[in-house]
Amino acid sequence: MATQSDKKQYDEMVKAASPASTVGVNCIKAFLVGGSICAIGQVFYNMFHNRGFAKEDAGLMVAGILIVTAIILTVLGLYNKLGKHAGAGSVVPITGFANAIAAPAIEYKKEGLVLGVGAKMFVIAGPVIVYGAMASVVVGLIYYFVK
Repeated sequence: MATQSDKKQYDEMVKAASPASTVGVNCIKAFLVGGSICAIGQVFYNMFHNRGFAKEDAGLMVAGILIVTAIILTVLGLYNKLGKHAGAGSVVPITGFANAIAAPAIEYKKEGLVLGVGAKMFVIAGPVIVYGAMASVVVGLIYYFVK
């Protein structure tokens, strides 16, 4: 049976062997990278809107630019490196979702268009789509009955 001093000694060994927590640094990195992605999107939005595009059109063009950029960075292997250092900051919804679809498609392209790219493309993103659609139905029903 372990004594109190054995437990204390074990806790001290675990504390000494465990790496220091980097939660604060990780939060700062995520904030800076995610904020930078959003700021870049806002710069493009302002540019398109100031050139006479409607708000909706400017938003669609920014979404397209961010999606294409994320896919290109994924193909080049740079988005994963960004994610390694930025953590949650690289999962800004539109770019992270584009990466989640593009990465498996690239990885499984050797297995063919149907069984490789088509089947594996939504392995990660599929549950997000399903639960997002289900949540929108639930919220819509709640809104319908509350109104």
